[in-house]
Amino acid sequence: MAIKIKKIERKKMPLLQRLYLPYIFIGMARTLSHFFKNLLNSKNIEFLEYPEQRPSDITPRYRGLHRLLKDEKGALKCVACDMCATACPSNCIFIEAREIPNSKEKEPIKFNIDLLECVYCGLCVEACPKDAIRMDSGIFTKVGNTKSSFIADIVTLANTKQGDF
Repeated sequence: MAIKIKKIERKKMPLLQRLYLPYIFIGMARTLSHFFKNLLNSKNIEFLEYPEQRPSDITPRYRGLHRLLKDEKGALKCVACDMCATACPSNCIFIEAREIPNSKEKEPIKFNIDLLECVYCGLCVEACPKDAIRMDSGIFTKVGNTKSSFIADIVTLANTKQGDF
């Protein structure tokens, strides 16, 4: 039995549609109309003078930069269980631990978070059994010139307070 093949011929597009020139001109006309409208009436342009003015649309549940909590005695609540690093999908948390003398528990020597790798998902906060890490610092931007300035170490994380902006 022979296979029947149906041949479908394409309709040829006109030259202007193939070049997309009408659509380019329409887009440029719209862009230029916005440009001249804003150029002639620049007082109606809304802008925010950051960091002096904070955005008003940030909710209290916004995940800002990380912070480590301390207990009543002033020691870190973190027991270096590595649960936050395990739950982190971007593998940006690095913990080095040591045993506390005369105790079975551990404490972190190094606790680094690479903020350039972090996706701010909050899974580290949910995974922590001791509620030692939070993302409620209120800091929602980090500025730096080098890659090393975006690595939050244990000292920075421990000294950051809630609403510290």
